[in-house]
Amino acid sequence: MLHIVACIKQVPDTKIIKMNPKTNTMDRSSAPAILNPYDSHAVEEAVRLRGRYGGVVSVLTMGPPPAVKAIKKCIEIGADEGYMISDRAFAGADTLATSYALTKALEKIADIRPIDLIVCGKMTIDGDTGQVGPGIARRLDIPPLTSVNKVVEVNKEEGYAIVHRKLEDGYEAIRTTLPCLFSVEKEINEVPYSPLPNMLRAARYQPHIWSVGDLPDIDRPQLGLKGSPTIVSSVWAPQKPQGGKLLEGDSAADRVRQLLDIVLERKELFEAGQGAAQ
Repeated sequence: MLHIVACIKQVPDTKIIKMNPKTNTMDRSSAPAILNPYDSHAVEEAVRLRGRYGGVVSVLTMGPPPAVKAIKKCIEIGADEGYMISDRAFAGADTLATSYALTKALEKIADIRPIDLIVCGKMTIDGDTGQVGPGIARRLDIPPLTSVNKVVEVNKEEGYAIVHRKLEDGYEAIRTTLPCLFSVEKEINEVPYSPLPNMLRAARYQPHIWSVGDLPDIDRPQLGLKGSPTIVSSVWAPQKPQGGKLLEGDSAADRVRQLLDIVLERKELFEAGQGAAQ
């Protein structure tokens, strides 16, 4: 049977979050915490693979105690087990430190039950980097397959998987060895409403929670802020676009000519400015 682990994250709902105009930072208290949308599709795909091949679906997250809610949401989707690493030592981690901490937790999970496949969302909506999944794969020395939008086959007995990866102009089919890591696109599936038995189980479920001291052979300088070389120098809200010009005319050709006139005028102003600067 397959053991699939989905790495997930609780994030602020960026559709609602606001910027603090005084500090130019995100006001996370203004938005509710939700399961990262890309990760919900990762969990759903893991559940579907379990339905095709049998096995166990575990989920793993790193975060403060309230992140338990994200694990419970994964149980609603259909996951079997949930694991969370939570400790002040993890605070302030960038993608490098996060991938290190999650890797150590995955190694501990693998001691309980060997892992055949790791599934992540393409990215998190509060970071948009897409770096944690490949970072985990690199640390575990397993193949990372990004932008997966279809899983064709997973064959544990023969040790391979076949997937389709999304490209700008189509897709490519790839065969890889197991174990491996997928980071998946949203269009890989649709997450249905959770059935009542899953919701009841999620309400009662208590995940396995580990602190930094529970992880084997941990190197503390690689955790949290100390292990994070990324520095955010400033954050600001983009200015709203000013005005605009309505193109007039009885035909599309008239409007195109007006647009070309505007472009040429802007080009001349730009070139004049470049000449003055020299």
